Parts: sequence; structure tokens; C-alpha cells
Amino acid sequence: MITGVGGQGTLLASRILGRLAISAGYDVKVSEVHGMSQRGGSVVTYVRYGKKVSSPIIDLGGADVLLAFESLEAYRYLPYLKAGGRLIVNTQHMMPMPVVTGAAKYPAGIEEEMAGKARTTLVDALALAKEAGETRSVNVALLGVLAQSLEFSHEAWRDALKATVKPAFLAANEKAFELGYGLKEE
Repeated sequence: MITGVGGQGTLLASRILGRLAISAGYDVKVSEVHGMSQRGGSVVTYVRYGKKVSSPIIDLGGADVLLAFESLEAYRYLPYLKAGGRLIVNTQHMMPMPVVTGAAKYPAGIEEEMAGKARTTLVDALALAKEAGETRSVNVALLGVLAQSLEFSHEAWRDALKATVKPAFLAANEKAFELGYGLKEE
């Protein structure tokens, strides 16, 4: 399950992962829930792959991995992660409208709370994207982190990137992927 805020590239990330799984011979189902994505709202994509996949939807407690492009979105969708599942969270905070207007406060301590509930990797993916030269490559930096724990080869990931990312953005995204892939688990 991939979650984030509109404009963070969740849809591109799901397409890369879907293409990767298809190229490895898996049956793949991808479903996107946009919500108010164009206004900074929540975006969720489900990517399921296996020998035979009947439905793209992931039920509560059914996700092997929750890849979150924003901390509050990770917290919101944590119930979908199965016991023993893997949580990868970008530590970047994108303020929702109620916080921006002063009607609410961004919850404190959610990263620590999530770390107590799941196998969690916290990543400053924005810093990795900046280092790669393209702040919009946060999504691909996070895929690099994810790639460490999936069974696909490094070369298969690179091929999926080349087949999915526009040529003008490929070099920065490849660099962001490598920076994420090179992070050491804590």
C-alpha cells in the first residue's frame, strides 16, 4: 500500500512497482484512490502481486508493506498494515488545511508511536531528493528504500524506472533511487 498527499508521486510509484512485478511474471492489480488529491488531500494506491491476484483492494491488516510519503498519512493508514509488516515513512510533514488555517495542530510524536507498532524505517526522503537534484523524486527515493526488502533484482528496478519515468527526469530519479537503496537500516 502506498499513501501520500496529492502531488507527491504516489501514482508514479505504483506504476513503477506494478511494471516491476509484471516484468517478473507476476499477476498484478493496481488500484488508485485519489480523494481530493489535487488540493493536497490523501492519495492511496494498492499494488498487489502474486501468482494469481483476484482483487486490487487491501483490507485492514492486509498490507505487507505500507510505503508512506508523509508521516500523517502513514499514521492514518497504519491499521492496514498486517502484524509484522514493514512501514517505510518519509519524515516530511505536509500540513493539511485544518493545520494551515489554525483549526487543528499537526499531531506530535506520531513517528515514535508508529515505530512502537510496526517494523519502521523513517527516511528524510526530501533530503535524498534534493541531493539527487530533483525535489519531486521523493517517491523514487522511497522506492529505493523499499527495494532493499523485496525480492526483485537491482537491475529489474532500474529497468522499471527506465520504462516508466520520462526521459527528462530519469537521471535525477535514478540517483534518488540509488540514494534510497544505499541507506542502511537502523
